[in-house]
Amino acid sequence: MAKHAGAAKRRPARTAGSSGTPPAQEGWHGWDDYADFYDWENARTLGRRDVPFWLRMTAAVRRPIVELGCGTGRITMPLAHEGVRLIGVDRSAEMLVRARRRVRRQRRGVRPGLVRADIRSLPLPAAAVPMVMAPYGILQSLLSERDLRATLRDVARVIEPDGMFVMELVADLPSWGEYGRKVSLRGRRTPGGSHITLFESVRQDRARGLTIFDQEFVERRGGRSRRRAFTLHFRTLSVPQMSRRLKTAGFQIEAVLGDYDGGPWHPQADAWIIVARRV
Repeated sequence: MAKHAGAAKRRPARTAGSSGTPPAQEGWHGWDDYADFYDWENARTLGRRDVPFWLRMTAAVRRPIVELGCGTGRITMPLAHEGVRLIGVDRSAEMLVRARRRVRRQRRGVRPGLVRADIRSLPLPAAAVPMVMAPYGILQSLLSERDLRATLRDVARVIEPDGMFVMELVADLPSWGEYGRKVSLRGRRTPGGSHITLFESVRQDRARGLTIFDQEFVERRGGRSRRRAFTLHFRTLSVPQMSRRLKTAGFQIEAVLGDYDGGPWHPQADAWIIVARRV
């Protein structure tokens, strides 16, 4: 589940210090509130630029693949349209409501399975799937080392030997500059529809290794308006840090990529993608 995926390309200036406070919530909190605006925001940021990459990674796999944090189906449905068999897992009931609407409208391809579950404990037997994919930033919603360790251990459990685990991290979160209640995006939901403004604040809690997004969406239609405010927390993990954790969990790193075309990774790359194999 991306937090306006692609926004890292703005490359805000680095800031020192921390104005963050210890989170009173887990990383999955806030996503039900975000669900109604998620597709609107991502259409204006990352859009579908990462979809061809995931299609290339999964096209040759003939058995069901698990997608962690499938959300509204932004990646799930384009892959399913092309015949990729998927089991989408998400903890947010509201995100899955929107994904299921997309499934009901589906006219071609194969129908994905959608499961509401906690990625720390997947509802699958051991060695059940040949691949697990974790698109943009989902593992960074695991705010503690314990939760990340539990998730990687369970992903290793459900992937068959020699199977693949492919993930993407939000690029260089610790470098995001802090700012308060900035107009981040604005526009219409659909032509002639309501007008939405996103006010956003970013805080860095460096002591806990977190980047915190305070979101306020204001939607106006005619003379009426509604406001939705919530907070999203992301853990700031680097590629080397995640690679070490993958190796500890029983994976071998096959490749580290810096863009959706398979280019090499470097710390300033726009995409941080790790391809690992279960050993």
